[in-house]
Amino acid sequence: MVDAVNPMVARIEANPKYHELRRKRNSLGWFLAALMMLVYYGYIALIAFNKPFLAQPIGSGVTTLGIPIGMGVIVFTIIITGLYVRRANDEFDRLTAEILKEAAK
Repeated sequence: MVDAVNPMVARIEANPKYHELRRKRNSLGWFLAALMMLVYYGYIALIAFNKPFLAQPIGSGVTTLGIPIGMGVIVFTIIITGLYVRRANDEFDRLTAEILKEAAK
């Protein structure tokens, strides 16, 4: 899609690095989203279909196995968010700077 009004937009859209950036960013985003859905809905499926497993007490206390697994889902979310941010700040920002530099010529 070429913008007839702004030639810089046209140069950016014609740059192969722009298409590389879009492909990498989209594939990472979809992969992490699918992974998150697998973990989250896996936990929900455990709640729905295997309550006795999650209801097992840990040690002699009242805490059940479901609590640390649920906390694991939250920690997993934070970790994959950090992975995305790290890659965005390193690789995606570098590619964006290169694209802008080449388009400004």
